[in-house]
Amino acid sequence: MAHFIDRRLNGKNKSAVNRQRFIRRYKKQIKQAVSDAVSKRSIQDVDKGESISIPTKDIGEPHFHQGHGGKREMVHPGNDQFVSGDKIDRPKGGGGQGSGEGQASNQGEGADDFVFQISKDEYLDLLFEDLELPRLQKTQLNQLMEVKTYRTGYTSNGVPANINVVRSLQNSLARRMALQAGKKRQLHELEERLALLATDPNEHFAEIALLEKEIRELKRRIDAVPFIDTFDLKFNNFVKRPVPSSQAVMFCLMDVSGSMDQATKEMAKRFYILLYLFLSRTYKNVEVVYIRHHTQAKEVDEHEFFYSQETGGTIVSSALKMMNDIINERYPANQWNIYAAQASDGDNWADDSPQCREILARDIMPRVRYYSYIEITTRAHQTLWHEYESVASQFPHFAMEHIRKVEDIYPVFRELFKKQAA
Repeated sequence: MAHFIDRRLNGKNKSAVNRQRFIRRYKKQIKQAVSDAVSKRSIQDVDKGESISIPTKDIGEPHFHQGHGGKREMVHPGNDQFVSGDKIDRPKGGGGQGSGEGQASNQGEGADDFVFQISKDEYLDLLFEDLELPRLQKTQLNQLMEVKTYRTGYTSNGVPANINVVRSLQNSLARRMALQAGKKRQLHELEERLALLATDPNEHFAEIALLEKEIRELKRRIDAVPFIDTFDLKFNNFVKRPVPSSQAVMFCLMDVSGSMDQATKEMAKRFYILLYLFLSRTYKNVEVVYIRHHTQAKEVDEHEFFYSQETGGTIVSSALKMMNDIINERYPANQWNIYAAQASDGDNWADDSPQCREILARDIMPRVRYYSYIEITTRAHQTLWHEYESVASQFPHFAMEHIRKVEDIYPVFRELFKKQAA
């Protein structure tokens, strides 16, 4: 048996490094647990951390050992009950009155699964790994220059909030040393002469009085040097540099008509919460426009979008018309990356579905980077789905997915926003 002993000192944040190494090693099990957690949690807890259970058999450490050399022959004891190829039933576990299955047993041993707690940030990083907004581009770079502030050394002028105390004190010390060093040497020499003359003060009375006067004057001049002066002050210097920026807006269109029962609405909300967390976690300054619709569409804020109880009939084109009007008014396509995510059960007034297709093909699809439609239903596809199929065949950046149950939400979300191959 060979033993390897690591005698290196623990570096700073070593535990954090080991933690990340552990997550990389068991990423498959952790990502599976994260995916399962999305469908099991309540809407309010989607962005919290998670406890990951990893089977003990998966965390065994490899070890080195000395193997037997050469070619060996061994004879193992046989049995009179089994022959090659027989299948043996798995032993039944004990449990008595516990939560396990089977009866209690007075023999056998094992180990519990390893439970690993991941933080909120680690959970969200795994949740949205390898996802992106498709076809995001930097548009109108000459007009969309974002200004960022950078540190660039020190300056002699600035506001008190930017003063650099350490550099200012260093300058003060250097100035005081330069101005006082010569005077202090002269003072030391005079004090030595005074000490020699003080042995016979009566004989050197006049000279002692003159030396004492010079010493007082030197001390006054030394004390007159200020501890810190205005030209000692140094301030942190900041400059602003223009940085190309991409502007993006996401339109969230949700059907809240009477045909959308409470379970269907909950699934739609789960999808939009995932979308909101993804945008806020991955991108900065992405605007989100929330539109709810039944027979009429309404632009709402985040709280009303998720918690309003309003309902009614179904006219999907009202939401598409409102989206088109908002784009015309606030989001020019040559300056913004426009995205849309629409969730519905597919139930629409029959005469309105062809109109939805026309609005999409004529007004919306030529201006958006990506449009995703999610149909949440266990029934057969309705007219809206069939009309949208013709839009998808015409525009490659139009995506359609079908959600039947809660477990489908996260896989569909990843399919819609997975990174595209370069």
